[in-house]
Amino acid sequence: MSALLTRLWHSRNGGPAAEFTLILPVLTLFLLGMIDVGRLMWTWNQAEKATQAGARWAVVTNLVAPGIGTFDFVGQSGMTQGDIVPASAYGIVDCTQPASTVTCSCRSGSTCPGGMSLTPGTTGAAAFAAIYQRMRTIMPQLTTANVKVSYVPSGLGFAGDPSGSNVAPIVTVQIQNATFTPLVLTLFRTSFALPNFTSSLTLEDGAGTYAN
Repeated sequence: MSALLTRLWHSRNGGPAAEFTLILPVLTLFLLGMIDVGRLMWTWNQAEKATQAGARWAVVTNLVAPGIGTFDFVGQSGMTQGDIVPASAYGIVDCTQPASTVTCSCRSGSTCPGGMSLTPGTTGAAAFAAIYQRMRTIMPQLTTANVKVSYVPSGLGFAGDPSGSNVAPIVTVQIQNATFTPLVLTLFRTSFALPNFTSSLTLEDGAGTYAN
């Protein structure tokens, strides 16, 4: 019996199993890390494509801030019919939907002329919803709070344009405050913030509800 116990004590047959048990957690973390890198790249690509699609939709459909497209600028800063509308004629307008209501306002430090209605109303709210839904077809995890649509003066357009399209701002669609949760941190319910993603195009017709 003592000889048997001695052989068992000095046996090395279970060594590989013990070593594998020790290394398994490290291998698991390494595997999950590789998967997370792929997931992050996929999410990053989704965000970039979603902003591009959102911007394309925004420039050929109704403006979220309707007053930008209807304000004729005649009489503003001495402008007369046919004068080029300078980029300084109005400020950057940001439109967001942090909760249930879409709001548009001149960015801090910018000035928009009196009479330029920025209240989205029914048409503007529907325009924002259409942009958001288009983006969600590419990035389903988006919420309305992640999307911002901005209208940046470009210096394009003419005061009193009979067509009603007095200016053609640069439309920027942005994904903001998005997060990513790695698999290795899922148990800890920990996420980290992604950078903002933006895409910009110059406004085309700014009217209609559907983009081809």
